[in-house]
Amino acid sequence: MQSVKKWQLATACACIFWGISGLFGKALFNASSQADALWLCQVRMIISALILLLIAAIMRKDVFSIFRTKHDFILAVSYGLLGMLPVQYCYFQVIELANASIATILQFIGPFLILLYLGATKQQIIRPVDVMAIVLAFLSVFLLATHGKFNQLAITQIVLFWGFMSALGVCGNALLPPKLLKNNSAIVTSGWGMLFSGIALVIVRPHMPAVSYTEPVITNLALVIVIGTIIPFTIITLVLRHIKPSTVGLLDAFEPVSATLGSVLFFGLMMSPSDWIGTILVIASTMIINIQFKSKKIKRKKL
Repeated sequence: MQSVKKWQLATACACIFWGISGLFGKALFNASSQADALWLCQVRMIISALILLLIAAIMRKDVFSIFRTKHDFILAVSYGLLGMLPVQYCYFQVIELANASIATILQFIGPFLILLYLGATKQQIIRPVDVMAIVLAFLSVFLLATHGKFNQLAITQIVLFWGFMSALGVCGNALLPPKLLKNNSAIVTSGWGMLFSGIALVIVRPHMPAVSYTEPVITNLALVIVIGTIIPFTIITLVLRHIKPSTVGLLDAFEPVSATLGSVLFFGLMMSPSDWIGTILVIASTMIINIQFKSKKIKRKKL
C-alpha cells in the first residue's frame, strides 16, 4: 500500500510540474512575439530527448536498446507519435483555436478512454470506484478550467477534433510505455519517444520562426524543458512500471490544480468557489482509490 501511495505521489508531482510549466510557457510567449506553440513543442521535445539520451549514455544504459527488436522500435515510434506528440501539439492547437479551458476539459476525456480500453481488453476490471474517481476528477478539471464561467465553452467541430486527438494522446502516453519498459529503461524510453515526436513536428513545419533568444526567452525555455518535459515525462514513464495506466490518467487532474494555484501566486488570479471545489474533488478522487485498495487488502487477510 505504501509503495502504491509513493508512486501515486510521484505521478501527482509530475502532473504538477506540467501545470507549472504552462506558466513558464505563457511567460515565454509574452517575452517573444515570434515564439508559438509549435515552435515550443519542437524545441522542447528535441532538446529534452538529446539530454535524456546523453544522460542514459553517461549512466551506461543501453541507449539503442529499442532498435534491438522490430517490436520495440515500432512501439517507441508509436509512443512518440501517438502519445507525446498529441498530448503536446494537439492540446496547444485547441488553445490556439479556442482557449485553455476547453483544451483542458477535452484532454481529460483521456482517462475515460483508458478505462474503456482496459475494460474492453480485460486488462483491468472496471469497478464502480474507478468510474466514481474519474468522474469526480473530470468534474474537478471542468470547474478548475472554467472557474465557473460556463459561457466560455462554445466548441466548433475542428476544436472538438483536436481535443479528441489530445485525449487519445493521453491514452497513448499511459498505455504504450509499459510494453516498452519490459526491455528498456525509463530514461531511454522517454528519450526516444521525445525524439520521434520532435522529429515529426519538424516535418510538419521544417522552417522554424526567427525567435530572438533573449535572456527571458532562454530562461523560460530552459524551465519548460527541464520542469515541463524532462522531469515529468521521465517520472510518468517510470511510474507506469508500478501503477495502473487508469490511475496515472486520473492523477493528471493535478495539472490544472497546479496551473490554477500558480496563476494565483504569479499572475494575481483570484480563486473562485468553483476553483476550491475543484481542488477538493481532485484530492477526494485520489482518496477514493486508496480506500478501495485498503479494503481489498483487508479482504485478502480474512481469506
